[in-house]
Amino acid sequence: MAQFSVNAQRFDPYKNFKFRMKWDGRYVAGVSKVSALKRMTEVVEHRAGGDPSSARKSPGRTKYEAITLERGVTHDLEFEQWANKVWNFGSGLGVEVSLKDFRKNIILEVYNEAGQLAIAYKIFRCWVSEYQALPDLDANANAIAIQTIKLENEGWERDYDVTEPDEPSFLEPPV
Repeated sequence: MAQFSVNAQRFDPYKNFKFRMKWDGRYVAGVSKVSALKRMTEVVEHRAGGDPSSARKSPGRTKYEAITLERGVTHDLEFEQWANKVWNFGSGLGVEVSLKDFRKNIILEVYNEAGQLAIAYKIFRCWVSEYQALPDLDANANAIAIQTIKLENEGWERDYDVTEPDEPSFLEPPV
Protein backbone atom coordinates (compact mmCIF):
# COMPACT_ATOMS: atom_id res chain seq x y z
CA MET A 1 0.00 0.00 0.00
CA ALA A 2 1.26 3.46 -0.88
CA GLN A 3 2.09 5.81 1.99
CA PHE A 4 0.10 8.56 0.27
CA SER A 5 -3.22 7.77 -1.38
CA VAL A 6 -3.73 10.97 -3.40
CA ASN A 7 -0.05 11.53 -4.25
CA ALA A 8 1.09 7.97 -4.91
CA GLN A 9 4.41 9.19 -6.36
CA ARG A 10 5.35 10.79 -3.04
CA PHE A 11 7.64 8.69 -0.84
CA ASP A 12 8.93 11.25 1.67
CA PRO A 13 6.99 11.94 4.85
CA TYR A 14 5.98 15.51 5.68
CA LYS A 15 8.64 17.82 7.06
CA ASN A 16 8.29 19.22 10.57
CA PHE A 17 9.05 22.87 9.80
CA LYS A 18 5.75 24.06 8.26
CA PHE A 19 2.97 24.46 10.82
CA ARG A 20 0.65 27.01 12.38
CA MET A 21 -1.26 27.26 15.66
CA LYS A 22 -4.75 28.68 15.91
CA TRP A 23 -6.91 29.63 18.90
CA ASP A 24 -9.90 31.90 19.30
CA GLY A 25 -10.35 31.58 15.52
CA ARG A 26 -7.03 33.36 14.78
CA TYR A 27 -3.54 32.22 13.89
CA VAL A 28 -0.99 33.01 16.59
CA ALA A 29 1.99 35.00 15.39
CA GLY A 30 5.51 33.63 15.30
CA VAL A 31 5.20 30.17 16.86
CA SER A 32 8.49 28.53 15.88
CA LYS A 33 8.45 25.33 17.92
CA VAL A 34 5.79 22.96 19.26
CA SER A 35 6.63 19.98 21.45
CA ALA A 36 5.28 16.54 20.58
CA LEU A 37 1.64 15.53 20.95
CA LYS A 38 1.98 12.60 23.28
CA ARG A 39 -0.44 10.42 25.20
CA MET A 40 0.29 7.59 27.59
CA THR A 41 -2.06 4.87 28.79
CA GLU A 42 -1.28 3.25 32.11
CA VAL A 43 -1.08 -0.53 32.26
CA VAL A 44 -3.29 -2.33 34.77
CA GLU A 45 -1.99 -5.79 35.65
CA HIS A 46 -4.34 -8.41 37.03
CA ARG A 47 -4.73 -12.14 37.43
CA ALA A 48 -7.24 -14.52 38.86
CA GLY A 49 -6.21 -16.76 41.75
CA GLY A 50 -6.27 -19.89 39.60
CA ASP A 51 -4.27 -18.38 36.72
CA PRO A 52 -0.62 -19.23 36.13
CA SER A 53 1.95 -16.95 37.75
CA SER A 54 1.96 -14.50 34.84
CA ALA A 55 -0.26 -11.44 34.89
CA ARG A 56 -2.69 -10.20 32.28
CA LYS A 57 -2.52 -6.59 31.15
CA SER A 58 -5.35 -4.16 30.43
CA PRO A 59 -5.41 -0.48 29.49
CA GLY A 60 -5.96 1.92 32.36
CA ARG A 61 -6.13 5.69 32.61
CA THR A 62 -4.88 7.75 29.64
CA LYS A 63 -2.87 10.93 30.24
CA TYR A 64 -2.00 13.63 27.73
CA GLU A 65 1.41 15.25 28.07
CA ALA A 66 1.64 19.05 28.24
CA ILE A 67 2.55 20.86 25.01
CA THR A 68 5.18 23.60 24.94
CA LEU A 69 5.01 26.43 22.39
CA GLU A 70 7.97 28.70 21.63
CA ARG A 71 8.24 31.90 19.67
CA GLY A 72 10.48 34.90 19.37
CA VAL A 73 9.63 37.82 21.65
CA THR A 74 7.48 40.39 19.83
CA HIS A 75 4.83 42.94 20.74
CA ASP A 76 2.07 40.36 20.18
CA LEU A 77 0.38 39.77 23.54
CA GLU A 78 -1.37 36.40 22.92
CA PHE A 79 0.95 34.29 25.15
CA GLU A 80 0.95 36.79 28.01
CA GLN A 81 -2.79 37.51 27.91
CA TRP A 82 -3.65 33.81 28.00
CA ALA A 83 -1.17 33.16 30.84
CA ASN A 84 -2.73 36.08 32.75
CA LYS A 85 -6.15 34.39 32.61
CA VAL A 86 -4.76 31.59 34.80
CA TRP A 87 -2.99 33.90 37.25
CA ASN A 88 -2.74 37.68 37.03
CA PHE A 89 -0.61 39.00 39.89
CA GLY A 90 -1.80 42.26 41.39
CA SER A 91 -5.21 42.24 39.73
CA GLY A 92 -7.06 42.24 43.04
CA LEU A 93 -8.49 39.75 45.48
CA GLY A 94 -10.84 37.29 43.81
CA VAL A 95 -10.04 38.27 40.21
CA GLU A 96 -6.56 36.76 39.86
CA VAL A 97 -8.01 33.86 37.84
CA SER A 98 -10.46 33.98 34.95
CA LEU A 99 -12.45 30.78 35.43
CA LYS A 100 -14.80 31.79 32.63
CA ASP A 101 -12.39 31.52 29.71
CA PHE A 102 -8.92 30.39 30.77
CA ARG A 103 -9.33 27.13 28.80
CA LYS A 104 -9.13 27.16 25.02
CA ASN A 105 -9.45 24.60 22.27
CA ILE A 106 -6.60 25.02 19.82
CA ILE A 107 -5.76 23.70 16.37
CA LEU A 108 -2.34 22.60 15.16
CA GLU A 109 -2.04 22.60 11.37
CA VAL A 110 0.80 20.89 9.46
CA TYR A 111 1.55 21.93 5.87
CA ASN A 112 3.39 20.24 3.01
CA GLU A 113 6.34 21.84 1.22
CA ALA A 114 3.97 23.63 -1.19
CA GLY A 115 2.19 25.30 1.73
CA GLN A 116 -0.97 23.18 1.46
CA LEU A 117 -2.74 22.06 4.63
CA ALA A 118 -1.92 18.36 5.01
CA ILE A 119 -2.80 17.34 8.60
CA ALA A 120 -4.56 19.05 11.51
CA TYR A 121 -5.06 18.19 15.17
CA LYS A 122 -7.67 19.54 17.57
CA ILE A 123 -6.33 19.95 21.11
CA PHE A 124 -8.97 20.25 23.80
CA ARG A 125 -9.40 22.34 26.96
CA CYS A 126 -5.87 23.77 27.08
CA TRP A 127 -4.64 26.16 29.74
CA VAL A 128 -1.29 27.77 30.48
CA SER A 129 0.59 26.09 33.34
CA GLU A 130 3.94 27.81 32.67
CA TYR A 131 4.79 31.11 31.01
CA GLN A 132 8.29 32.39 30.28
CA ALA A 133 8.22 36.03 29.17
CA LEU A 134 11.98 36.24 28.49
CA PRO A 135 14.87 33.76 28.42
CA ASP A 136 18.13 34.27 30.24
CA LEU A 137 19.62 37.38 28.66
CA ASP A 138 23.26 37.31 27.53
CA ALA A 139 25.00 40.32 25.99
CA ASN A 140 27.57 38.00 24.37
CA ALA A 141 25.03 35.73 22.68
CA ASN A 142 23.93 35.88 19.08
CA ALA A 143 20.40 34.53 19.47
CA ILE A 144 16.70 35.37 19.36
CA ALA A 145 14.90 36.04 22.65
CA ILE A 146 12.39 33.20 23.02
CA GLN A 147 9.07 33.28 24.87
CA THR A 148 7.38 30.00 25.91
CA ILE A 149 4.08 28.73 27.23
CA LYS A 150 3.35 25.24 28.50
CA LEU A 151 -0.18 24.06 27.79
CA GLU A 152 -1.90 21.44 29.87
CA ASN A 153 -4.61 19.73 27.86
CA GLU A 154 -7.34 17.13 28.22
CA GLY A 155 -6.75 15.34 24.96
CA TRP A 156 -6.34 15.74 21.25
CA GLU A 157 -7.55 14.11 18.08
CA ARG A 158 -6.70 14.25 14.43
CA ASP A 159 -9.10 16.29 12.31
CA TYR A 160 -10.14 13.72 9.71
CA ASP A 161 -11.95 16.42 7.70
CA VAL A 162 -8.47 17.55 6.59
CA THR A 163 -7.53 15.16 3.82
CA GLU A 164 -4.38 14.68 1.79
CA PRO A 165 -4.07 17.59 -0.67
CA ASP A 166 -3.48 17.02 -4.36
CA GLU A 167 0.09 18.32 -4.56
CA PRO A 168 1.02 20.53 -7.49
CA SER A 169 3.43 19.18 -10.06
CA PHE A 170 6.47 21.04 -11.31
CA LEU A 171 5.73 22.86 -14.55
CA GLU A 172 8.54 23.21 -17.06
CA PRO A 173 9.26 26.82 -18.06
CA PRO A 174 7.96 27.85 -21.46
CA VAL A 175 10.43 27.44 -24.36
